[in-house]
Amino acid sequence: MTENKPKLLDQVRQVIRIKHYSLRTEESYINWIKRFIFFHNKKHPVEMGEKEIGEFITHLAKNKKVSASTQNQALCAIVFLYKNVLKKELNDTISIYWSKRPKKLPVVFTKSEAIEVLNRLKGVHWLVGMLLYGSGLRLSESLELRVKDIDFGYNQIIVRDSKGEKDRTTMLPQKIVQPLKKHLIKVKNT
Repeated sequence: MTENKPKLLDQVRQVIRIKHYSLRTEESYINWIKRFIFFHNKKHPVEMGEKEIGEFITHLAKNKKVSASTQNQALCAIVFLYKNVLKKELNDTISIYWSKRPKKLPVVFTKSEAIEVLNRLKGVHWLVGMLLYGSGLRLSESLELRVKDIDFGYNQIIVRDSKGEKDRTTMLPQKIVQPLKKHLIKVKNT
């Protein structure tokens, strides 16, 4: 009797979940692995190696004009597939043409620009914006925030399962304490 082995991408999903990677990482890795397989005319990765990986990653830079960080993300996904799912070690000799890394400073809002944006927000959107700006929360963290994670007594927020599966605390901006309490009462009564 032959054992029904899950399809390759299902195996990838299973290993990613066992390792507790984020859902966004899972989606990204699955996407890159699919693109790698389709680039090589649906050839199974077991039949390929360093040469094909190098061809794909180089193709991304030369033909698709992706950034070096995008190339790196694609490479990480493919290396994950080989190392953790296929259990096949790769040589460090993958020949890759890398995109040039731009030498640009990040663009950030000035304080007055941030205040202008926040002044245009209303209701729940304003609360979320204030949490992002005043507490330094990521968007996903602010949207997944639970009542039990807000400590009005200490004016702090406990962020659970943050990036890297770590918990951390951050400040609760004084300016949103009362609006947040009103919002929680309103939600509780609906």
